Amino acid sequence: MRDEQIKKLRRELLLKQFELDTVLGVAHDMTARDHTVDELYHMLRLTLQGQRNVVQLLLFAREDHGFKVRVALGCDLAEAEKLALTPHLLAGGVTNPQAVEDLHLGEAWDRYELVIPVLRQKQVVAYVFVGGLRDNDVRQQLIPFLGSLANTLIGAVENRRLQAQRVADAAVRKEIEIAQEVQAMLFPRSLPNDAHLAIERSYVPHTEIGGDYYDVVEIDADRLLLCVADVSGKGVPASLLMSNFQAGLRTLLRQGVELATIVPELNHLLFRNSGGEKFITAFLGIYDRRTRRLQYVNAGHNDPLLLLDDGAVHALKHGTVMLGIMEELPLLRVGETEIPAHSLLLLYTDGLTEVFDAHNNEFGEEGVLAVLQRNRYLPLPKLHQELLRSINAFSAHDAQFADDVTILSCRFK
Repeated sequence: MRDEQIKKLRRELLLKQFELDTVLGVAHDMTARDHTVDELYHMLRLTLQGQRNVVQLLLFAREDHGFKVRVALGCDLAEAEKLALTPHLLAGGVTNPQAVEDLHLGEAWDRYELVIPVLRQKQVVAYVFVGGLRDNDVRQQLIPFLGSLANTLIGAVENRRLQAQRVADAAVRKEIEIAQEVQAMLFPRSLPNDAHLAIERSYVPHTEIGGDYYDVVEIDADRLLLCVADVSGKGVPASLLMSNFQAGLRTLLRQGVELATIVPELNHLLFRNSGGEKFITAFLGIYDRRTRRLQYVNAGHNDPLLLLDDGAVHALKHGTVMLGIMEELPLLRVGETEIPAHSLLLLYTDGLTEVFDAHNNEFGEEGVLAVLQRNRYLPLPKLHQELLRSINAFSAHDAQFADDVTILSCRFK
């Protein structure tokens, strides 16, 4: 009798040693190379196929949108995917090994006898369902073994996903850095401030890479271009499209062409690059210091506001539709206006007007105009500060504006 007990203990010891070696071997294999997540699950499946005591097995792993069957023994994976976990299981309600029949899952689950939860940081991250167990001793031996195997796998899967996420995050950060550098290069380094005019700009991006653009280009000794634009979308694609817009604009200006040609050419460039899926609203104006006249095209943009010294206000509306949505512009009207001395011109993007208070009232063009009329003779930097302070005070979202804010102002002397 004593010999039989010794033999039994020896068999149990050998089994424990075998199980430990198996778990350690699997852990080593899973971390030795950069396996994909699918490869890790396949390795576990191969390991379990060599276990005589494992007849029926399902492993449900928690993923982004709930639990998903990742390993199936004794049935096809497609068949296993038809099995539905109860809300109690989905919520991680089973935290200790439990008989499947106590869960009342239905006839489809009759082949499974035991469910083993896998916990990490006290949260259920997987369930192992086992069936075909011969006796209670086998059941008690399998619980720690399968739990250890599943825990090793889930840990390797999480590490692989974290590593992949770190690589992806690094790539995104690099893209953002490049796009920010590109965007910074698009903006003019200095602005004119001479006997004829003074120009000031403010730019407050909503995200790390904004979709707004402004430019001031000295065409020759007398003429300069004023431009403000807003591209649909954000991020790297918007930045790249805006860089195409700027490159095209500056090339056309160097060729000495007029607005009536520049705007259709820019539209064609944008449509060719985006296929009509993205668009740009823009205001382009060419001011002649000698004649004091401004020629302009408003391409679906917010109307710039021209405030005269006598208090009159003119909205610069003439132009065309937004650029890039169709191959040929349906209409184009180049506007022209004389700029009297002491006039103030404000160009801006919709981030300045599309600000809402707690009652969902919009700041709008009226709010902008009210601030201008009260403060029009302030130095331009102070005027910009007052505009930004006003929308900050008006907003119900504690300065978290819904869009980029760009302001380009010009005071004519």
